[in-house]
Amino acid sequence: MDLGLRGKHAIVTGGSLGIGKAIALELAREGVDVAIVARTKDQLEATARELSAETGRRIIPLAADVTSKAQVDAMVAQAAAQLGGLHILVNSGSPPGGSPGATGPIESIVDEDLLHDFDVKYVGALRCARAAIPYLKEQRWGRIINISGLAARQTGSAIGSMRNVAVAAMTKNLADELGAHGINVTVVHPGITRTEATPGVVSRLAAARGITEEEAEAGLVRNSVHRLVDAQEVADVVAFLASPRSSAITGDAIACGGGQPGAIFY
Repeated sequence: MDLGLRGKHAIVTGGSLGIGKAIALELAREGVDVAIVARTKDQLEATARELSAETGRRIIPLAADVTSKAQVDAMVAQAAAQLGGLHILVNSGSPPGGSPGATGPIESIVDEDLLHDFDVKYVGALRCARAAIPYLKEQRWGRIINISGLAARQTGSAIGSMRNVAVAAMTKNLADELGAHGINVTVVHPGITRTEATPGVVSRLAAARGITEEEAEAGLVRNSVHRLVDAQEVADVVAFLASPRSSAITGDAIACGGGQPGAIFY
């Protein structure tokens, strides 16, 4: 299926590694020129070279901290200028290494951890959306895809649950406000996803528990397909949502975790 993305221009935050990198790669494969955004300049530039060499598209590395409105505004303006316009924003940025207080009882949450997590994941996505909206309105067409997570649908990670639900609520508000301008907004909820960081996580888990790496990885799987979903599989869904083919979908949450056993969502 031709997704109709060739010639479009996108920003992908968190684009130097993990799910964000996979999304940037898949968009570039579909003919999109992409500005990838993260805080670490060296990793960004290495990823940009890698993706450009593989796809032949323009991959522009832009270092920015999404907790800074000034840096976000400057980044979006620079991306739009260098790309020649903007059609797609993918908010895939997350706090590095997760939040220190993300798991455990609610009474153990440290205010600073909660506020930092929201500042990066939720307010950071909002800052990027606010900055991008004028450029999308110019096109009379656009897509905003917010990468959140399945913690929005379960307990056990209070900070993750709260911030991911907030991202979903922001998504619906944006969708209703921007639909008349031809801009669709969706939220994607990955579960535990295989990325380049997974082997290290599995190795450390196996060593800590005195089990094999195969057993450690199996312990991470909590879905209906009985395997880890790969970042590429999430990227495939995002590429569709970023395309004109997804015109009937807006304001909704799309789960990409391999199915949640025992739960019915309708």
